[in-house]
Amino acid sequence: MKAEIIAVGTELLLGNILNTNAQYLSQELALLGYDVYYQSVVGDNFVRVKDCITQAINRSDAVIITGGLGPTPDDLSKEAAAAALGLELFEDEASLKQIENVFKKSGRTMADSNRKQAMFPKENCVIFPNSNGTAPGCAMTAENGSVVILMPGVPYEMKLMFETHAKPFLKRKSDKVIVSTNVHVAGLGESYLTSLIPGFLDQTDPTVSPYCKPGQVTLRVTSSAKTVEEATEKCQDTVNKLTSKLGKNVYGINTPNLETVVVQKLMQHGLKLATAESCTAGKISAAITSVAGASGVFDFGASTYSNEMKQKLLGVRADTLKAFGAVSAETACQMSEGIRKYAGSDLGLSVTGVAGPGQSENKPAGLVYISLSNGEHTWVEKLMVVKAENDREKVRNNTVTAALDLVRRYLDYLPDTLPCETDPESPTPIIPEQFATSMLNK
Repeated sequence: MKAEIIAVGTELLLGNILNTNAQYLSQELALLGYDVYYQSVVGDNFVRVKDCITQAINRSDAVIITGGLGPTPDDLSKEAAAAALGLELFEDEASLKQIENVFKKSGRTMADSNRKQAMFPKENCVIFPNSNGTAPGCAMTAENGSVVILMPGVPYEMKLMFETHAKPFLKRKSDKVIVSTNVHVAGLGESYLTSLIPGFLDQTDPTVSPYCKPGQVTLRVTSSAKTVEEATEKCQDTVNKLTSKLGKNVYGINTPNLETVVVQKLMQHGLKLATAESCTAGKISAAITSVAGASGVFDFGASTYSNEMKQKLLGVRADTLKAFGAVSAETACQMSEGIRKYAGSDLGLSVTGVAGPGQSENKPAGLVYISLSNGEHTWVEKLMVVKAENDREKVRNNTVTAALDLVRRYLDYLPDTLPCETDPESPTPIIPEQFATSMLNK
């Protein structure tokens, strides 16, 4: 079954409002077995909305329209849909009564313009009541069998209407279900990752599609079948093969995010973490504490940008800063050891780097050192974020991911020790390349 989504509203075209409805509907339609081939945004113009709907019903089994159901003259979605389908609108008594009740309950007087929200075709139309507002929705059926579903543009109104009315309506018309499983990977860049799994990306059922965000790749495994159980079974075989191939670079299956995984693993092991950040401005501690229950595993976070605070709070030695600079493996290690001692935590995590846009200490933008200390061992990673000269947020976001993933890998190796090598010219343990987040740039 083919579906497409049309968002109506000039404010969307102007960028004044973010179209979150399309993302929600795309995900929900996929779960119902509908393939979304097109998405459109059209302004509040009768002719253009009508033309958009006419084109959609000629190529899609289901057309989902959001917005343009209000009481003002420029709310024209329902009128345009009816015209495109050759249907006439009439005042629906039950809908009008519901709209009047909304105003009555709120102590307001209903304007005469609100009556247009109760106008619907008498045939080939199923009306969807609106429990969160004044604009009912509906499903109109075209002569060729295509269905046009109209819902409010306000997200909380649209979502409730979709769940309670549109979703069951569409489910009855679909002959299959689509199931997706997300394999979350950190520590491997997209190009390097895809080079490891070329055969998987050529599969047709289930399909494997990579989606990227800073420092991470999600492999979405998707299959369609007549039942959820059958589609899930087909996905699982590919998921098992991917996790076997990618090993400890996989940090979760269908997990919310990396910080949730880290907090959960800290809880499982009964360990507490403290952070010292220079270049990420508290983003690591913010990510961790965004997870419910993080207070049980997160002791303390410090943003130590100046050398003075690195020495005073973290105990970084002056001779280390003089010899190697603030952005160095040696300083990163002393920062992680220092924050662990200061907070009295089990683990200390530190980052120090050059966020840009220019160089610092004659070191390039994008150079970051990440260190983890458990009191017995101290590890350090070198991260080089490419094309970072004019993108401070890219450096920070990639650093947050890399730092959290270092903690995650440490916890995954327990009770064994996270592998490391020692540079003959330095006492600092170095994460070997096959485990290093620097592979993000390959």
